[in-house]
Amino acid sequence: QVQLVESGGGLVQTGGSLKLSCAISGHTLISYGMGWFRQSPGKERECVAAISWNGGRTYYTDTVKGRFTISRENHGKSIDLQMSSLMREDTAVYYCEAEQSFMILTASDVEFWGQGTKVTVSS
Repeated sequence: QVQLVESGGGLVQTGGSLKLSCAISGHTLISYGMGWFRQSPGKERECVAAISWNGGRTYYTDTVKGRFTISRENHGKSIDLQMSSLMREDTAVYYCEAEQSFMILTASDVEFWGQGTKVTVSS
C-alpha cells in the first residue's frame, strides 16, 4: 500500500521560509510523478508544484513562481518543497501526492495522497 508521509509544516512569519518534505513508501510504482497541492478553507484544492518522475520537468502555479522550488531527493523516493518569501495567502494545508503518471495537475486525477501538513503564515 502506497504511503506518503509529509513533514515540515508549521507557523512562519510573512517573508519567511519553510521546507516541506514528503517520503513515499510501500509501493510498486514505476516512473511516478509527485507534487504538492494545497487547500485553504472555502477553496478548492490546487496544485502548487509538481515534478516528473526523473525530475526533468517541473510545474509551478503562477502565484508561487520564483518563491517555491520543488525537488526530488533520495533517488526519487522523496520530494521537497522549499518555500520562501511566504505570504499570508500561502496559508493552507499542503498535501503531497503521487501517481503512476508523468505529472498530474488536477486533484481529481491524483491517485495517492498524504495526510496533509498545515502551513500558517502570520503577519
